[in-house]
Amino acid sequence: MNRIDRETSGIVLIAKNAAAARELGKLIGTPAVEKAYWAIVHGHPARDEFSIEAALGKDERSEVAIKDAVREDGAPAMTTVSVVRRFERESAPFSSLIATPETGRKHQIRIHLAHAGHAIVGDKIYGADDRRYLRFVTNSLTVEDRAALMLENHALHARALKFSWRGRMWHFEVPPDNAFMAFLGPGGWAK
Repeated sequence: MNRIDRETSGIVLIAKNAAAARELGKLIGTPAVEKAYWAIVHGHPARDEFSIEAALGKDERSEVAIKDAVREDGAPAMTTVSVVRRFERESAPFSSLIATPETGRKHQIRIHLAHAGHAIVGDKIYGADDRRYLRFVTNSLTVEDRAALMLENHALHARALKFSWRGRMWHFEVPPDNAFMAFLGPGGWAK
Protein backbone atom coordinates (compact mmCIF):
# COMPACT_ATOMS: atom_id res chain seq x y z
CA MET A 1 0.00 0.00 0.00
CA ASN A 2 2.95 2.30 0.59
CA ARG A 3 6.20 2.29 -1.30
CA ILE A 4 9.78 2.86 -0.30
CA ASP A 5 12.81 3.35 -2.51
CA ARG A 6 14.89 0.34 -3.51
CA GLU A 7 17.64 0.95 -0.93
CA THR A 8 15.43 2.34 1.83
CA SER A 9 14.82 -0.17 4.59
CA GLY A 10 11.75 -0.41 6.79
CA ILE A 11 8.01 -0.79 6.80
CA VAL A 12 6.01 -1.74 3.74
CA LEU A 13 2.26 -2.07 4.27
CA ILE A 14 0.55 -4.84 2.30
CA ALA A 15 -3.21 -5.45 2.03
CA LYS A 16 -4.37 -9.06 2.20
CA ASN A 17 -7.48 -8.58 0.06
CA ALA A 18 -8.99 -6.22 -2.51
CA ALA A 19 -11.45 -4.56 -0.09
CA ALA A 20 -8.69 -3.68 2.36
CA ALA A 21 -6.52 -2.47 -0.52
CA ARG A 22 -9.28 -0.09 -1.70
CA GLU A 23 -9.84 1.33 1.78
CA LEU A 24 -6.16 1.67 2.63
CA GLY A 25 -5.42 3.08 -0.83
CA LYS A 26 -7.72 6.04 -0.09
CA LEU A 27 -6.08 6.55 3.31
CA ILE A 28 -2.36 6.01 2.72
CA GLY A 29 -1.63 9.19 0.75
CA THR A 30 -3.43 11.49 3.18
CA PRO A 31 -2.15 13.42 6.21
CA ALA A 32 -4.14 10.96 8.37
CA VAL A 33 -1.20 8.53 8.02
CA GLU A 34 1.82 9.49 10.10
CA LYS A 35 5.17 8.34 8.72
CA ALA A 36 8.52 8.63 10.46
CA TYR A 37 11.85 7.94 8.79
CA TRP A 38 15.24 7.66 10.43
CA ALA A 39 18.19 9.02 8.46
CA ILE A 40 21.92 9.46 8.89
CA VAL A 41 23.20 12.49 7.01
CA HIS A 42 26.46 14.26 6.28
CA GLY A 43 27.12 17.35 8.40
CA HIS A 44 25.51 19.01 11.38
CA PRO A 45 22.28 20.93 10.69
CA ALA A 46 22.31 24.38 12.28
CA ARG A 47 18.90 23.91 13.96
CA ASP A 48 17.49 21.01 15.96
CA GLU A 49 14.13 21.23 14.20
CA PHE A 50 13.31 22.62 10.77
CA SER A 51 11.05 22.18 7.78
CA ILE A 52 12.04 21.99 4.14
CA GLU A 53 9.38 23.26 1.78
CA ALA A 54 10.54 22.97 -1.82
CA ALA A 55 8.68 21.88 -4.95
CA LEU A 56 9.99 18.79 -6.75
CA GLY A 57 10.15 17.75 -10.40
CA LYS A 58 12.35 16.03 -12.98
CA ASP A 59 16.05 16.91 -12.92
CA GLU A 60 16.59 17.67 -16.59
CA ARG A 61 20.32 18.33 -16.12
CA SER A 62 21.15 14.86 -14.80
CA GLU A 63 22.08 11.78 -16.83
CA VAL A 64 20.17 9.72 -14.24
CA ALA A 65 16.70 9.26 -15.75
CA ILE A 66 14.94 8.69 -12.40
CA LYS A 67 16.49 11.71 -10.65
CA ASP A 68 14.26 14.54 -9.51
CA ALA A 69 15.27 17.92 -8.12
CA VAL A 70 13.97 21.05 -6.43
CA ARG A 71 12.20 23.07 -9.14
CA GLU A 72 10.02 26.17 -8.94
CA ASP A 73 7.55 24.60 -11.37
CA GLY A 74 7.48 21.26 -9.53
CA ALA A 75 4.89 19.63 -7.30
CA PRO A 76 4.64 21.11 -3.78
CA ALA A 77 6.49 19.09 -1.14
CA MET A 78 7.31 19.53 2.54
CA THR A 79 9.44 17.54 4.99
CA THR A 80 9.77 18.18 8.74
CA VAL A 81 13.12 17.28 10.31
CA SER A 82 14.26 16.76 13.92
CA VAL A 83 17.92 16.22 14.77
CA VAL A 84 18.38 13.35 17.20
CA ARG A 85 22.17 13.37 17.56
CA ARG A 86 25.25 15.01 16.07
CA PHE A 87 28.42 12.93 16.01
CA GLU A 88 31.74 12.47 14.23
CA ARG A 89 33.44 9.54 12.53
CA GLU A 90 37.07 9.86 11.59
CA SER A 91 36.79 13.65 12.17
CA ALA A 92 33.88 14.01 9.69
CA PRO A 93 30.53 15.42 10.93
CA PHE A 94 27.32 13.36 10.73
CA SER A 95 23.84 13.60 12.24
CA SER A 96 21.01 11.19 12.90
CA LEU A 97 17.56 12.62 12.26
CA ILE A 98 13.87 11.89 12.13
CA ALA A 99 12.30 13.02 8.85
CA THR A 100 8.55 13.26 8.47
CA PRO A 101 7.19 13.74 4.95
CA GLU A 102 4.15 16.00 5.00
CA THR A 103 3.58 15.15 1.32
CA GLY A 104 4.47 11.98 -0.56
CA ARG A 105 6.66 12.80 -3.57
CA LYS A 106 9.18 10.44 -5.19
CA HIS A 107 12.55 10.59 -3.38
CA GLN A 108 11.20 13.53 -1.34
CA ILE A 109 13.21 13.08 1.86
CA ARG A 110 16.41 12.32 -0.03
CA ILE A 111 16.06 15.38 -2.29
CA HIS A 112 15.04 17.73 0.52
CA LEU A 113 17.91 16.71 2.79
CA ALA A 114 20.45 17.02 -0.04
CA HIS A 115 18.94 20.42 -0.96
CA ALA A 116 19.41 21.51 2.68
CA GLY A 117 23.10 20.55 2.44
CA HIS A 118 22.80 17.27 4.34
CA ALA A 119 22.76 14.38 1.87
CA ILE A 120 21.96 10.94 3.26
CA VAL A 121 25.01 8.76 3.84
CA GLY A 122 25.35 6.24 1.00
CA ASP A 123 22.91 7.96 -1.37
CA LYS A 124 24.05 7.12 -4.89
CA ILE A 125 21.69 9.56 -6.63
CA TYR A 126 21.47 12.60 -4.34
CA GLY A 127 24.90 12.35 -2.76
CA ALA A 128 28.07 14.05 -3.98
CA ASP A 129 28.19 12.35 -7.43
CA ASP A 130 25.04 11.06 -9.16
CA ARG A 131 27.20 9.19 -11.68
CA ARG A 132 27.79 6.69 -8.88
CA TYR A 133 24.24 5.53 -9.48
CA LEU A 134 25.03 4.90 -13.16
CA ARG A 135 28.10 2.91 -12.17
CA PHE A 136 26.01 1.03 -9.60
CA VAL A 137 23.37 -0.07 -12.14
CA THR A 138 26.09 -1.21 -14.54
CA ASN A 139 27.89 -3.05 -11.73
CA SER A 140 30.99 -0.88 -12.10
CA LEU A 141 31.28 0.97 -8.79
CA THR A 142 34.94 1.61 -8.03
CA VAL A 143 36.74 1.07 -4.74
CA GLU A 144 36.78 4.86 -4.40
CA ASP A 145 32.99 5.01 -4.97
CA ARG A 146 32.37 2.43 -2.26
CA ALA A 147 34.66 4.26 0.17
CA ALA A 148 32.89 7.57 -0.51
CA LEU A 149 29.43 6.02 -0.09
CA MET A 150 30.47 4.48 3.26
CA LEU A 151 27.47 2.10 3.29
CA GLU A 152 26.18 -0.44 0.78
CA ASN A 153 22.66 1.07 0.92
CA HIS A 154 21.70 4.63 1.79
CA ALA A 155 20.99 5.32 5.46
CA LEU A 156 17.25 6.00 5.22
CA HIS A 157 14.87 3.78 7.18
CA ALA A 158 11.04 3.81 7.20
CA ARG A 159 10.81 3.49 10.99
CA ALA A 160 7.12 3.98 11.86
CA LEU A 161 3.67 4.10 10.31
CA LYS A 162 0.59 5.15 12.31
CA PHE A 163 -3.05 5.57 11.27
CA SER A 164 -6.65 5.00 12.31
CA TRP A 165 -8.56 2.45 10.25
CA ARG A 166 -11.77 0.47 10.81
CA GLY A 167 -12.23 1.97 14.27
CA ARG A 168 -8.80 1.03 15.53
CA MET A 169 -5.44 2.77 15.82
CA TRP A 170 -2.67 0.93 13.93
CA HIS A 171 0.97 1.61 14.78
CA PHE A 172 3.84 -0.26 13.18
CA GLU A 173 7.53 0.13 14.02
CA VAL A 174 10.59 -1.74 12.84
CA PRO A 175 14.24 -1.27 13.84
CA PRO A 176 16.91 -0.53 11.23
CA ASP A 177 19.43 -3.13 10.11
CA ASN A 178 22.80 -3.78 11.72
CA ALA A 179 24.80 -1.72 9.18
CA PHE A 180 22.65 1.36 9.88
CA MET A 181 23.06 1.00 13.65
CA ALA A 182 26.78 0.20 13.42
CA PHE A 183 27.41 3.42 11.48
CA LEU A 184 26.09 5.39 14.46
CA GLY A 185 28.90 4.04 16.60
CA PRO A 186 29.04 3.72 20.39
CA GLY A 187 26.49 6.48 21.04
CA GLY A 188 23.82 4.64 19.09
CA TRP A 189 20.63 6.38 18.00
CA ALA A 190 19.88 8.52 21.07
CA LYS A 191 21.80 11.48 22.43
